[in-house]
Amino acid sequence: MTGDPRVVAVLGPTNTGKTTYAIERMLGHRTGVIGLPLRLLAREVYDRIVAARGPSVVALVTGEERIVPPRTQYWVCTVEAMPEGMGCDFLAVDEIQLCADPERGHVFTDRLLRARGLHETLFLGADTMRGPIRALVPNAQFAQRERMSTLTYLGPKKISRMRPRSAIVGFSVENVYAIAELIRRQKGGAAVVMGALSPRTRNAQVEMYQNGEVDFLVATDAIGMGLNLDVDHVAFSSLTKFDGRRMRPLAPNELAQIAGRAGRGMKDGTFGVTGEAPPLDDGVAQAIMDHQFTPLKKLNWRNHALQFGSIDRLISTLESSPGDDLLVRAREADDLSALKSLGQVTEIIARCTDGPSVRLLWDVCRIPDFRGISHAEHASLLETIFSFLHERGRIPDDWLARQIKRIDRTDGDIDALSKRLAFIRTWTYVAQRKGWTSEISHWREQARSVEDRLSDALHERLTQRFVDRRTSVLLRRLGQKEAMVAEVSNTGEVTVEGEFVGRLEGFRFSQDKGAGGAEEKTIKTAALQALAPHFHLRADRFYNAPDTEIDFTEQGGLMWGKDAVGKLVAGADALKPQVEVFVDDVAGAEVAQKVQRRLQHFIDRKIAALFEPLLNLSRDETLEGLARGFAFQMVEALGVLPRASVADDVKALDQDARGALRKHGIRFGQFTIFMPLLLKPAPTRLRLVLWSLAQGVQDFPEAPPPGLVTIPSDTSAPAGADTMAGYRNAGERAIRIDMLERLADMLRGENSRAGFEATADMLSITGMTLEQFADLMQGLGYKAEKGERAKVKAVAPDPAKEAVAPTEGKPESDAGSTDEDKPAEIPAQETPEEPSTAPATASDASAVEEDQIPAGDAVEEQDAEPEIEVFYTFTWGRPARSAGQHQRRSGEDRTPGKGKGKPGGKGKRGGPRGNKGQGAQKFSARPPKPEKKIDPDNPFAAALMGLKDNK
Repeated sequence: MTGDPRVVAVLGPTNTGKTTYAIERMLGHRTGVIGLPLRLLAREVYDRIVAARGPSVVALVTGEERIVPPRTQYWVCTVEAMPEGMGCDFLAVDEIQLCADPERGHVFTDRLLRARGLHETLFLGADTMRGPIRALVPNAQFAQRERMSTLTYLGPKKISRMRPRSAIVGFSVENVYAIAELIRRQKGGAAVVMGALSPRTRNAQVEMYQNGEVDFLVATDAIGMGLNLDVDHVAFSSLTKFDGRRMRPLAPNELAQIAGRAGRGMKDGTFGVTGEAPPLDDGVAQAIMDHQFTPLKKLNWRNHALQFGSIDRLISTLESSPGDDLLVRAREADDLSALKSLGQVTEIIARCTDGPSVRLLWDVCRIPDFRGISHAEHASLLETIFSFLHERGRIPDDWLARQIKRIDRTDGDIDALSKRLAFIRTWTYVAQRKGWTSEISHWREQARSVEDRLSDALHERLTQRFVDRRTSVLLRRLGQKEAMVAEVSNTGEVTVEGEFVGRLEGFRFSQDKGAGGAEEKTIKTAALQALAPHFHLRADRFYNAPDTEIDFTEQGGLMWGKDAVGKLVAGADALKPQVEVFVDDVAGAEVAQKVQRRLQHFIDRKIAALFEPLLNLSRDETLEGLARGFAFQMVEALGVLPRASVADDVKALDQDARGALRKHGIRFGQFTIFMPLLLKPAPTRLRLVLWSLAQGVQDFPEAPPPGLVTIPSDTSAPAGADTMAGYRNAGERAIRIDMLERLADMLRGENSRAGFEATADMLSITGMTLEQFADLMQGLGYKAEKGERAKVKAVAPDPAKEAVAPTEGKPESDAGSTDEDKPAEIPAQETPEEPSTAPATASDASAVEEDQIPAGDAVEEQDAEPEIEVFYTFTWGRPARSAGQHQRRSGEDRTPGKGKGKPGGKGKRGGPRGNKGQGAQKFSARPPKPEKKIDPDNPFAAALMGLKDNK
């Protein structure tokens, strides 16, 4: 130990300005060196000095970074990288209390004992070093510095209640990540600072915290080493740490070093515990607040006077004991452990036969194990590097390029990028060593560029995982109690303070589905607060919007464009539904009332336009007696009534009453009484909605696609839904009401007692195959008997007979029509499932047989089997109740499912029927008595009248 012109120990707690004082003193000298405990802190001090003196005179030297301008005056280094024997005017070592650190303490102790400036030397650290410095550096002067602000213990506090500008400290990567994830969900995000981060990543994370993008910092104890951050509160998530060999409790002075980061300058700070950390003992908490700790009594030491005669001799000098009671031999460090491992390798022993070789081996062994892999794997890498250096004098370019290229990838998650960063630090360290590579500047740049790319990628991943900028910004603005600015795009996207928060769908805010927990609550609160003025502007625009912009859905919803703004609810009358609006409470009652009035106007006008014939019917004061009562039933049924349900009322109407009703467009069909104008797609769609509301149906039946003659029967639909849709269920399919009446007109000319076959016109009007038509006829109450026969092939007709039109078996158009309305025009037909060509019928076959094959001209077919065709014979049978359709008799219970058939009817209900003497229609296979007057409205009147004439 040698004396120095001026050696000063500047001691005191954190936030006393010791580092700033050292920088100022160094800049007062022509040259200087300052040693710092962390690469991160070295970069921070370097940037401060560069800002003061420029980059041309400031050097930065760490294990992995080396920036040395030609005219360097000031050296900023990690303690391990401090140059020796430079003879600088000024020298300083920060955090000198690390002399007691089990891992690195021997390096700091060596600087305390041997590093001196020509004119001034400063040792900066905690007051616990006063005794050891006085004993080991007798000529040292002491300068006590007091903390510029107070430090107060607040005890335990949940993370969810942590105030902004707080730092939560964890002592493992897993713990830091878990805390950061929790803060992201509850507070909007946190910056992450760890000693293993590259300076570039750490600076980017700290910048987020410092500029207010996030209000919380999650860090390891690395923040305790002089990093200057704007922290108001420090919370410990644990009071123990793994020191590389075992879990041990943190000493009070270690806790104070970290807690002291709270409060900078003249601003007071607080500290406490959180998570699973137990409360601090009163004595420990008070010691931290008073900055009074047990003085250090032992410092770690390792011999600096190394001898390189052989590997064993080098190990012996490294393990020698100190000659002072204040010093204890440091535990075996990684470099010594690596040296012992390589010293047992035969090839290494053979190479290390002289001093330079042993010195080279020691230099290689001092490569830090940044990767944190197994000791054996690290030793294997060092062996390879030593072999290259010893044999070739440098590391081969191609081999080094492969190692770096393997790491130069920015894909993967945080863990993958962190591992690559640790790996590149090894090659960054190697590239800094003089003489180890062919082109030192090239490889430095290569390693540095890879590290920068990995650092940027890691910062991006950390931010993506642990920072929700949106929630962070909104929480901060909510806390400022200021009006926030919201913007709504043409597509409804809502941004508050530039952050996307969700969509405005009509007059309801739908927030981003990616949010959850506290984040969801924050977004909704901020968005609704900012959207309040937008609701009024949108309500005014909606109120003045034309009806063409508004529509209803088949489930009763009310839409404004693509946005749901309300729904229909049942009113006192089926034609007078009410409106329930979808408006957020924050919009206010005024907005809700305006939306409600506009929607009510829309639906009232829609009903008035689409149901004008029905409303005219209801307002016709000229209707009297039975006609007026029948009109009431039509209005109540929304313009479509199954005839069987009002058979008595229909019979009771005289011709004048019927004529008065026909003037309103009512058609008295054989199966249904309806208003053809109300069968159009638009009225049908609205009728189903109004009927479903009035019936209290949960799932409204949907209107069939327009233009289809038949559709599949929906057995799951509520009773009566087929009628409201303008169809009648018959077997597996339902046929449109108006086309059913056309079919009924055709059936009047057929002999239903003797049986008849389907004509081509029947198949054409329904758009069905013969099998489908048979099922339909059975659904209408007919019996269908299936048969097979040989198909007669058609031959070219005789021109002489071409003029003779067959009439037998062909009903005339509209033959047998009664006083009923003419059928409506046939709209577009449904595309049949089979080819459109109708199968040949029995009458067609007969015509071909009689008229198209001349006598004696039959072609004899030899050795050919006749082609077989299927045909159906239809006879009137007791109608079966169609799926989902319930018809009532006069005076019977209308509850679906409670009607019973007559004896002999097998309990089934279907077509119009009733008991004798009650005025109801009755369908039977037995023909009516000749003397009985036949109701012209009976769908089979023509057939029965024909039987009467035959008699």
